[in-house]
Amino acid sequence: MGDDLGVPGHARLLPRRRLRQPRRLAGRDPRRRGAARFLKARLRRLALPLVPWVACWAVFDLAMLAAGRPSVLHWGAAVLAPLWFLGVYGAAVAAVPLTARAHLAWGWRVPAVLAVAVLAADTLRLGLGWGQPVVGLAGSLAVWLFAHQLGYFWRDGTLLAGGWRRPAAVATAGLLGLVLLTTLGPYPRSMVSVAGERMSNMFPTTAPVMALAVFQLGLALLARPALAAWLRRRGPWRAVVVANSLTMPVFVWHMTALVAFLWLYERAGFVLATETSTTWWLTRWVWVVGPGVLLAAILAVLARVRRVRRAGAR
Repeated sequence: MGDDLGVPGHARLLPRRRLRQPRRLAGRDPRRRGAARFLKARLRRLALPLVPWVACWAVFDLAMLAAGRPSVLHWGAAVLAPLWFLGVYGAAVAAVPLTARAHLAWGWRVPAVLAVAVLAADTLRLGLGWGQPVVGLAGSLAVWLFAHQLGYFWRDGTLLAGGWRRPAAVATAGLLGLVLLTTLGPYPRSMVSVAGERMSNMFPTTAPVMALAVFQLGLALLARPALAAWLRRRGPWRAVVVANSLTMPVFVWHMTALVAFLWLYERAGFVLATETSTTWWLTRWVWVVGPGVLLAAILAVLARVRRVRRAGAR
């Protein structure tokens, strides 16, 4: 249980010790299934939560168009936000047989090349203004492949050797890179889109997100011994299992809950402050609690539907 705590990058494909012949890895996953079955299972888990989401938005969109209202695409990124990341993440998952072999064959050279690719894409896009759509997409994919690749170094024990010193070095390097990039570079300090900024670090994904991944990995490694000991207790472990089962539904539906809450809030005659002020600070809780309650209601409905379907299938 503790050994698999927080392992990113589907790194459980790797054995504890590095294999000298990469071909031994082919066709394996944590349960010794074939690579094709592994990918099918992983991609299915990514795709299934999207089915009710797409269905609900499709019905709502048809209703809006029938009423002579603008399409839901009017909200653009707010509505479609989950899709771009799931697409990139799905590509990273699909590449696991290749990236796992690359890790066994070339080790640290793989994330090093990916890091160079990210910096090159940012330079072309931000420094030279060349090929933004294609280069931005390529840079985004390189960032997430880089983050995904780090999981292999966790699983094979490379980052766990030497006690706390190596994790501390990883966290320090990530934080230093993040500070330098956002202070000396052209990047905003926020890792998510913020109104008024000339660009976003999130999409197209930029080098600071890559540095943030390194920083967060270091912190996770430092916290790992304490968390692993805590999760040996039955209660915390069950709570983590439940929370983990909700990860994808929360990610898919959180922006829907936010948009729906704001629509209901404004229809009720209220207006959320958008300028930084005392009122803005005093209403921060509304932005969190309101969508959170609506999201919990959505998840409860989805859970109820799943239970009914399972009962009917018996």
